[in-house]
Amino acid sequence: MYNNKIGTIRKLSKILDEGTDKIKDLGLETIQLSCWEPELYTQETADKLKSMLGDSLEITSVWAGWTGGPRNWNFIDGPYTLGIVPEAYRAHRLQEIIEAAKFAKMLGVKEVATHVGFIPEQPASELYRVVMRNIRYIAEELDKMGLNFNFETGQETPVTLMRMITDVDMPNVGINLDPANLIMYGKGNPVDALDLFKGKIRGVHIKDGDYPTDFYALGAERVVGEGTVNFDVFLPKLLKQGYTGDLYIEREISGDQQIADIKKTIAYVKELMK
Repeated sequence: MYNNKIGTIRKLSKILDEGTDKIKDLGLETIQLSCWEPELYTQETADKLKSMLGDSLEITSVWAGWTGGPRNWNFIDGPYTLGIVPEAYRAHRLQEIIEAAKFAKMLGVKEVATHVGFIPEQPASELYRVVMRNIRYIAEELDKMGLNFNFETGQETPVTLMRMITDVDMPNVGINLDPANLIMYGKGNPVDALDLFKGKIRGVHIKDGDYPTDFYALGAERVVGEGTVNFDVFLPKLLKQGYTGDLYIEREISGDQQIADIKKTIAYVKELMK
């Protein structure tokens, strides 16, 4: 029997508007806070959040979003618009990640995660080296605050991600593993990727999905257990490797169906943890 805490992902503004009752009613223990509004990164917001959580719910990770330019989640424009890889938006977004980390510090949260973008596959390219230097800068700034910086998987192959982590060479750099993204972006098999990522995983999204079918857009997200991740193998393998961190359920829809799917996923995950 494993004792990993089960949580979910919630947007900062949504929690401020709706509160945390729905999350607590589901019996969830933790939240990965998705932050896309830099204007909310204040001590006042942090204090309000802390008062809303109570004793039964804890924010254990901050997902640092970025603005300042377009965001196209596809294979055509994605490499030129996502994360800190595109030069046109890099400086602005890099600073936003730092500000999100300062907000995490206000909350007493140690883990900060983001999508860096489509990391170049060619380690000898100038773009790869520039991105590496900028990631190292982020890691150094977070290290000064006593925080970890975690790559969310998906937009690069597992080998490329581990190469970048190796080249950045900072002890506070790790992985926010989204197994569905590896499938939906067509970048790798999450079960196999665990062998490469072992020891670097600091957060896991419980999300499922399928491979792309038209080859220009991401594959479809699915209810956990109904996609291609193969959770029956993935989750037991992850836990047997010694992962003791949180499991954040992610379902990228809204309304009553999202709640129903999360409830179904909670039961499914608990059965796999026995």
